[in-house]
Amino acid sequence: MSNHVKLYIPGPVEVSPDTYAAMAQPMIGHRGKGFQDLYAEIQPMLQTLFGTKQQVFLSTSSAWGVMEGSIRNLVKKKVLNCCNGAFSDKWLDVSKRCGKEAEAYQVEWGQPVRADEIDKRLATGEFDAVTFIHNETSTGVLSPIAEIAALKKKYPDVMFITDSVSGFTTVPVNFDELGLDVLLTGSQKAFALPPGLALFTASEAAMARAATINDRGYYFDFLEFKANGEKSMTPSTPCISLIYGLRHQLQKIFAEGVENRYARHAKLNGMVHEWVRRNGFEFFAPESFRSKSLTCVANNKNIDVAAFIALLKKNHSMIIDGGYGKLKGKTFRVSNMGDESEASISTVIAALDDSLAKL
Repeated sequence: MSNHVKLYIPGPVEVSPDTYAAMAQPMIGHRGKGFQDLYAEIQPMLQTLFGTKQQVFLSTSSAWGVMEGSIRNLVKKKVLNCCNGAFSDKWLDVSKRCGKEAEAYQVEWGQPVRADEIDKRLATGEFDAVTFIHNETSTGVLSPIAEIAALKKKYPDVMFITDSVSGFTTVPVNFDELGLDVLLTGSQKAFALPPGLALFTASEAAMARAATINDRGYYFDFLEFKANGEKSMTPSTPCISLIYGLRHQLQKIFAEGVENRYARHAKLNGMVHEWVRRNGFEFFAPESFRSKSLTCVANNKNIDVAAFIALLKKNHSMIIDGGYGKLKGKTFRVSNMGDESEASISTVIAALDDSLAKL
């Protein structure tokens, strides 16, 4: 495919030919033993990655389906939505559209969500759920998940709902150890699969809360996921091709070694960071709160970001992101997640240098 433009946007990311090949297996019935065997085969690998003894569920949806589902399943009284970027801000809107009482803990874009600020708000006793995004894709900010999750001990009746869509498998997230109630992710980020599959796990407390809520719907009903998962099935028709791809990617992850995978992402991320510094750019996220899966570069040099991206696409058949929402042109984002290697990121850096020189 000569016209193939390689994706270095923060999702969907580049999908490897071997993954496409794994997805091209013959279709099977999703209510037969073949599918149950596939589900059962990947379940222990998923539990290891999520760091949980709970079931890990497969949802035929984007991660937004489970983000909305978490609100519908778990919020009875009022939800605190921690907002520090486009996706976390949207969660507040989703909460309200689900007819729930919701309040924002608003943080300036580019800054992390802080545990002490969440603590202050939960201390009011108004809230029975809190949502936060581990790795805010729009700003490249990695919030301190362990500090935030530690509050669960203080507020055991509050549901802690976490989106790690663009952080998952690039840094450790151990669900049981952290004591979270929901952890969700999607296929098109570090799993390096096409979009269309969400993965999540939920605590026993979350399942107990869901059982008390009458209007949680069907498609994202946690209890339906649980009942079907116990039979190695999904509540509704699964995206079988993506699950074949997921099995392949899980096998690759465990062949590489999970710790090695985290180290690789840190190294590749560091290579992009070195390019940022060498070229006199700044980071949008503060030191020690920077994503390991992507880099959000502050356009302090005021370059023409659209022209920069056009050169990269025209001359190198690569694309990066020109800034999300209100950050368009003020930032640009370079992904290093998924199946990328030192060789591939070196090629990206050379292409970025060439495009910058031609501006």
